[in-house]
Amino acid sequence: MDTIRVAALVGSLREGSYTRLACDRALAVADSDDRVETDCIDLREFDLPVYNSDLDEPGDSAELLDRVERADSVLLGSPNYHGSYSAPLKNALDYCGFDEFEDTTVGLLTVAGGSFPTGALDHLRIVARAVNAWVLPHQVAIPNVSSRYEDGELVDEDYAERVDTLGRRLVEYANIEPSPATVESESNVGADD
Repeated sequence: MDTIRVAALVGSLREGSYTRLACDRALAVADSDDRVETDCIDLREFDLPVYNSDLDEPGDSAELLDRVERADSVLLGSPNYHGSYSAPLKNALDYCGFDEFEDTTVGLLTVAGGSFPTGALDHLRIVARAVNAWVLPHQVAIPNVSSRYEDGELVDEDYAERVDTLGRRLVEYANIEPSPATVESESNVGADD
């Protein structure tokens, strides 16, 4: 029985992050399968300078790249900031590329303090496809997030089921044979021919 590695890349730096709570829940569901090993990649724990390809000492980027590359599935989690995803997640994704994401299954999750966070999901989907990841059709957006949690628990049953389904899909589709490369990825330097 081969091990399935499921990681969550948490794009929130807040101590009481709802993004982290939701990612932890999805990882817990994935981890309920005996074949699965999970990894919460918490960006608070990394020294990642703003990405600059000329930088000689790129902080903890080697560890980030290694952990992402080892995963069969990666959950990208972010709070909704001004209709898109967070700067810490963008910076982490800038360090990553085809080596880390090509043919990897990617799940998407965003939370918002207010309105529905669909823009962040759309933007993350575009980025993931550009590095030739296979993005799950099922995605999670939790609006008005603080009203859906009590004492660190997601108490809204509808959103809890969506997050749980995402955790299961990250396992179910971890080793899917991806479709042919996207036009975006074929136009990017570094894509396999």
